[in-house]
Order: sequence, then structure tokens, then C-alpha cells
Amino acid sequence: MSGGGGADGLPGGFAGEAVAALGEAEADAFLARAALCLPDLTAALTGLYGVHAGEVLARALRTSLAAAAERPEPLRRLDRRREIDPGWFQSPAVQGYVCYVDRFCGTLDRLPGHLDHLAGLGTTYLHLMPLLRPREGENDGGYAVADYREVDPRLGTMADLETVAAALHGRGMSLCIDLVLNHTAREHPWARGWLAGDPRHAGFYTAFPDRTQPDAYDATIPEVFPDRAPGSFSWVPEALGGAGGWVWTTFWPYQWDLDYTNPEVTLAVLGEITWLANRGVDVFRMDAVPFMWKRLGTSSQNQPEAHLLLQALHALTRLAAPGVVFKAEAIVAPDDLVRYLGAHERERPECELAYHNQLMVLLWSSLATGDVRLARQSLRRMRPIPRTTTWCTYVRGHDDIGWAVTDEDAAAVGLDGSAHRRFLNDFFSGRFPGSFARGALFQENEATGDARISGTTASLCGIEDALDRGDATALEAGIRRVVLLYAVAHGFGGIPLLYSGDELAQCNDAGYLADPALAPDNRWMHRPPLDWAAAARAADPAGVEGRVTAALRALGDARRSLPALTGDVGAEVLDAGDDAVLVWRRVHPRHGTFVGVANVGAGPQSVDADTVTGLGTFAQVHGSDGVLPVVDGRVVVPALGFVWYAER
Repeated sequence: MSGGGGADGLPGGFAGEAVAALGEAEADAFLARAALCLPDLTAALTGLYGVHAGEVLARALRTSLAAAAERPEPLRRLDRRREIDPGWFQSPAVQGYVCYVDRFCGTLDRLPGHLDHLAGLGTTYLHLMPLLRPREGENDGGYAVADYREVDPRLGTMADLETVAAALHGRGMSLCIDLVLNHTAREHPWARGWLAGDPRHAGFYTAFPDRTQPDAYDATIPEVFPDRAPGSFSWVPEALGGAGGWVWTTFWPYQWDLDYTNPEVTLAVLGEITWLANRGVDVFRMDAVPFMWKRLGTSSQNQPEAHLLLQALHALTRLAAPGVVFKAEAIVAPDDLVRYLGAHERERPECELAYHNQLMVLLWSSLATGDVRLARQSLRRMRPIPRTTTWCTYVRGHDDIGWAVTDEDAAAVGLDGSAHRRFLNDFFSGRFPGSFARGALFQENEATGDARISGTTASLCGIEDALDRGDATALEAGIRRVVLLYAVAHGFGGIPLLYSGDELAQCNDAGYLADPALAPDNRWMHRPPLDWAAAARAADPAGVEGRVTAALRALGDARRSLPALTGDVGAEVLDAGDDAVLVWRRVHPRHGTFVGVANVGAGPQSVDADTVTGLGTFAQVHGSDGVLPVVDGRVVVPALGFVWYAER
């Protein structure tokens, strides 16, 4: 490797630079971290940039050193605590809340005044949805970023965000924000510089003069938005020195893909990450990471170099800010997903967190069918993840639900994969006879029948339908469905995420239709403004809001009392003798065994008591219906009920 490195693999004189920048004590810690990550970092950069890796390494290390020197003292103290407890994010005390700032409280300066609401739910991890300055006009819900170092002016300023981070840290909460890695808005300074021929931004994006190469790539790349943005390229008349060119735009024409084959892009992105980390960001949701590297003849997703990029950015960020963790936004097949947590043939530090999309999809499928065989089959087939990582488990997020059910798993339980996915769309859009759901189809492709689903948790669980019909029995079932889903999310392991409004069972919001910028995208129906009047009504234990809020608080209380739910061990899905009941077990080598039981059936079901209670040695620690009876050696679980057992 070129670059004039010293005997320790670091650039010549780098240790002295570190002492000059940080002082002896901080430099000692920085250099110890560098020595620890250097083998993985060197391997990643060599895999990406070959003979240029040495030069890239030297510049990247100096970027990290400069960020470490600028890191505020309160964040350095937080770093030290997290270096002592590197699995801090795996604690059962860590619970997440996800919201849009404007829909939660209006502006960032108002957010600290609402922390009591979050604390009351047990929140210790707050994910604020896209808030960096987007392009004006259509911006993909904030994911078309025009400047990484500015906040959307409608929400406040970067100083406001720093104040929020400090307020969160003062309450023992961490801050997560979205970082879009695959692309920028066409209005970003890098994109404007590239168009203008600025040599500093040469090669930051990709353009072709004619359709020859784009057509060759598009032949194997799935379309993300086939109805409104077909293909992966957009014609830009100003590109290629004004001659015009087809710019790579995986998502929307105004989102231009960064070209990471150019190491200048990687170094520039590293600078943005470390700068934001020094503003107080604890967790970066790394958006659209499967798309970061392209290869002709493939889907241009999940390429090996995308993983090398994440490994390099992770190591360099942690070098400057060791308290920061990465979360992969990778909604891909399970075998591909676990790799973003470093589960390669040889484990590599990559991202500490990833969304358990498979669990979410399978829970909704199980509710629709009253049958958990598909969930059992699919979850059992997932590869284990490194013990230094964990899942984010969730019921519903800001996005649509795509039915990530493989034909292989469906066939294994006697289903046709395509037919089952169509059934789920029909069921949750309310088309299927007898459905309780009030969702809507998103991005329906009439030619193929493919679609995804929009809708809030409450509406998909039947609460909206029950309220409209004034059906008390159906309302009870809807509430139980919401709580049941969150009981699995809280007990499966990892960080359970609560999407804003779910604590109040908020239903679909049609208000987005009045905004021309939002009206074409029905995902806004499940992104309602938080109803603070409903939050006040949550004090009434008999109301819908009060019942759901109380149930979620109880789940959090129980979870925090159970060290066996520490997120560094996996969940094993069991067969306890009933296909309507999902049973999972977590065996922690230090804290003992936890068993969760969830009945998705419309009636009471029974499971083998020895399987779930460990021959009677596990105590019931939480449940939906009090202490459950054992009849003839079987635990009887009420309809849409759950129970948790644990060794004490």
C-alpha cells in the first residue's frame, strides 16, 4: 500500500500530529482506537481504491483527527462512558420513538418542552425523521438533501438541533437522524459544482452522453418508482459541460447518485458525518445504503463495495466520535440484510443497528391469516448476527409496507408467494371480504399486481373501522392487535421503536390531500400530526388513547426489568404445538432465558406448557390477560393475547 506509512501502519509523523491536536491523554486514546481499527480500515480502503488506498487513508485519518480535536467536551465525556459500555444501545432500557419534528411539535425549539411525553413512554432513543435542509418543492419527504450542514429552515436551525441534542443527553436520551448516503439533491453545492465544472467536484456524480450504458444498466436494475420515475437515469441538459447527459438517479430525477468510485466523495461524506456527530448526533440512520455501489449486469444493490464503504466510514467515524453508532436502512432480503450488521463470512464492524423488516412484515402477515407458520419458517431461516450488533424491532414506520415474503418460504408452508402477497395487499387495503383493515395501496403496478401498503397501525389493526361502525367488540379486538404487535417488538430483542401517534392509536389522516406537494403520496396518511388533545385524553384509562398508552408503558416497564432482553443474543423461534401462536426464546448466557408467546388467532389457543415455561421453572413476568391457566399440560392463551416468561 502506498502512502509513506510508519511502522505502525499510520502515516509518518501522525502520532505527533495527534498529540499536537489533542494533547497527550486524548491522543493516547485516539491512537489506541486507530490501532484497533486500522486492519479493517486498510482492508476496506484497499478493496475500494487499490493503489490509491494509502493516500486516501492518510487524508481520512486526518479528517477524523480534526473532528476529534473539535469534539465538544460534553460529547467526549459521553464517548468515554460508551467506550466503557460499548453495548450501551443493547440495554433493555433503550427504547425508541420515531417522529417528524413538524408533525410532533412544529419546530425544533419547541421539542425540549415535550420531552416529558417521551420520557413517560420510556423513550431513551429519539429518531427525528429527515430534518437536514432539503431542496425546495418536491423532495421525497426530506430525503433530497441540499445541504448536510443546515437544518430545514421550516424546522429551525442547526443551533436548535444542538440544543435538542443537549436536552436529550440531559435526560439520558440519544439522538438519531437520517443521513442520505446514496444521493444528494441536484441543488446541493457538490452537484452545482459538478455541473459547473469545478475540479473540486469532478467525478462526484455519473452521467452518460447517450442511452447505451444507461440501457445496459437498466436491463438488470429493478425500478424503485416505476409509475412516476421509471428507470435509473434522468436527462440533464446542463450535464457534461452543457452537452447534456443521462445522470444516474436511482430514485427521483432530482436526487443524483453520488459516485463512490471517486475517493473524493468518500472523504467528503466522512467530513459531513463527523461534523454532524460533533453537533450531538448519536445514531446515524444510513439511508439507501444498498444502492451505494453500481455494477453492470447486476441489480446494483448490495454490492461488496457498498459494505466496504460502510466499514470504512464506520471505522473513521468511531475514531473521531467513539460514542456514535450506525443504523443501516437496508430493506432487502434477509441474507443480504444481516451483512449490513457485519455478518459476512468473516465478521467486520459495519453498522451496529438495522431494521428487522422481516419481523415487521411477518407480524402483519400473521395477523391477516391468523397463522404463524410463515413467520416461523422465515425467521428460523435468518442467519445470526454478530453479538456486538442488534436489531431495531418495529411495528410500523414512516414508509409503506412491502411484502418481503420469498417464494421459497411461502412454498415451504404450502403457499404461493405471489398469491399470498396479493392477498396481503387485498386484506390490508380492505378489499378482502371480512377484513378489519383500512389501508391503501401504494405504488400499485396494474400490469404485475405488485403494490405496497400505506396506513397507520391503528387503521391497519381495525380501530378505525370499529370506531366508524361503533362496534365495541371490534374496537376491543383492534386495541388488542396493536398491543400484541408491540409486545412482540418489545420482547423479541434489540431496540423497540414506537412510531409517533401509535401510542394514541391515531388513525389514517386525510389532511395531506389538501397539500399539493403531499397529495400524490398516500404514505402521508400514516404520518399524522401528533394529536396533543388525544395525548391529554390518554390520562383516561377507559378511553382508547388511555388504554393503548398504558399498555405500551407497561411493556416498557416490564422490558426494563428483564436483563435477559439485552440485545446481544438472538431469538430462537419455537413450535409449541399451535400454528396460531408465535413462540420465541432468548437464552442469555449471563441473564438466563426469556420466552415470549403471542396468539394471532381469533380465539383462545393452547401451547405446550413445558416448551414455554421450561418445565414450570420460568415465572410469568408480563401478559395481556393476567396469569394464564395451564390446562392438561398446556398454557391457554386468549385471542390476540400475549404472555412473557423469564427465569428469575
